[in-house]
Amino acid sequence: MKINYLVIEGNIGSGKTTLVNKIADDFGARTLLEGFDDNPFLPKFYADPEKFAFPLEMSFMADRYNQLKRNIREFELFSSFLVTDYYFMKSLIFAQTTLSADEYMLYERFFNIIYEKLPKPDLYVYLHADVDKLMQNITKRGRSYEQNISAGYLAEITQGYFRFFKRQNDFPILVVDTNQIDFVKNQNDYQKLLGIIFENDYPRGINRVLID
Repeated sequence: MKINYLVIEGNIGSGKTTLVNKIADDFGARTLLEGFDDNPFLPKFYADPEKFAFPLEMSFMADRYNQLKRNIREFELFSSFLVTDYYFMKSLIFAQTTLSADEYMLYERFFNIIYEKLPKPDLYVYLHADVDKLMQNITKRGRSYEQNISAGYLAEITQGYFRFFKRQNDFPILVVDTNQIDFVKNQNDYQKLLGIIFENDYPRGINRVLID
């Protein structure tokens, strides 16, 4: 499968950014990483979700759009390999979980204006992990503002991704169950994952894979 624009996504703590960096190092790819650490609303949101959900999601959407606009030009996607740890649709997935109904309706109006203007990935890979594993990974990496994330919130985000997958038919989506592998520390698991991503042709819509 010829891939010029590869998206690696997953819930919080799934290892998506680590995988993007490993692939970029091995294949000489350009990377586009989500710059969330500097968002001033993120720690405020984790402390008081109801109050800060809307400004957080609006700022994330604006940041993602500006970053994609600056770094992705369609003609460049035909001549180089780009791998990124987020897709713009992530904005809508998280907003469905965090916003009230009236806030979400307003948010979606802004989102739809932007979304159609952006290029679509050649392959979208979703790293699926159970909530318990996500919680362990979050604890292990030790970001202070993430330590209050609840298992319920992570479960809602996972459900939001799968609702999106069921509606999406613009590009191939590969859902990889990572519960029984460690592609960070186990080179054999990493190579298996690379084979699944790069050595198969996937139709548009959702495709599920379990790594033995």
